[in-house]
Amino acid sequence: MRIGINGSSLVATGASVSKLVAHAAVAEAAGFASYWLGQLAVPDVLTVFAAAGAATSRIELGTAVVPTWTRHPLMLAAQALTTQEACGNRLALGIGLAHKPLVEQTLKIPFTTPAKHMDEYLSVLLPALRDRKVAFTGDIWSGFEDLSGGARSATPPSVLVAAMGPRMLAMTGERADGSILWLSGPRTIGTTIRPALDAAAAAAGRPPPRVVAGLPVCVTDRPDEVRSMIAGALATYATLPSYRAMLDTEGGPGNSIGPADVAIVGDAATVTSRLRALADAGATDFSATEFGLSSKDFAATRELLAGLARENPGPGDRA
Repeated sequence: MRIGINGSSLVATGASVSKLVAHAAVAEAAGFASYWLGQLAVPDVLTVFAAAGAATSRIELGTAVVPTWTRHPLMLAAQALTTQEACGNRLALGIGLAHKPLVEQTLKIPFTTPAKHMDEYLSVLLPALRDRKVAFTGDIWSGFEDLSGGARSATPPSVLVAAMGPRMLAMTGERADGSILWLSGPRTIGTTIRPALDAAAAAAGRPPPRVVAGLPVCVTDRPDEVRSMIAGALATYATLPSYRAMLDTEGGPGNSIGPADVAIVGDAATVTSRLRALADAGATDFSATEFGLSSKDFAATRELLAGLARENPGPGDRA
């Protein structure tokens, strides 16, 4: 299992572009396989990764994730190909539907037929990226374009979908390169995510997809306090239907859990064991959101993760 760093907390706290680029460069120097950022309002993460491409040379740069509702798939394809060329073909394009409250309250767009929305979105985006040509008419998304004229050294970036429900997982396994997750633990990955993706990919004659697991992580001698902090910081996620379903799967029947319960928190041995459980469940990548109560916590967390990253540089290796 490849180990990466998720710097989205820096985006949420208003970090500058230069700070985000520096954070990615430090992650590369430490030996991490990947660096991930979420798309919030500002900055545009694809633009950040174009800049980060000049400051790094090896590390994969991944969006976790770009919401589909705010960008036409042709526009996203153009941005992704441009960034892909700028970063030397190291982009992983994670996309997702976002959530009904965000879409309806912020964009004033009805959050209806989300699976159909993603199906049509991929029908424009994937050929635009892979073939540089698309001709598709849908009810929600359509596109007719030739994108062969520029960014000619860019290869098609891998496309990862934030898929959790049955229809989204089947669509992802059949058509995309993998799924990118947040707050899905080993039980959920092993019993729900991985089997559905693999079955759909096999039926389509495609290789097993990537599964990028994203969780809070902290090496600490004060686990209860860290979990309390995580519970407060991530409380909203437990109220969103897609995440609630994954947390219920992870907890099992009659055991309601929250984000703090699925977080990877404890001493070095505990954190290492739980990371191994993710790999054993079928995660190919881990995107670590680092938490801590002190500089000691952050240093211990980074030291352990960096050690595992150096031991497991390949996409097929396990922690």
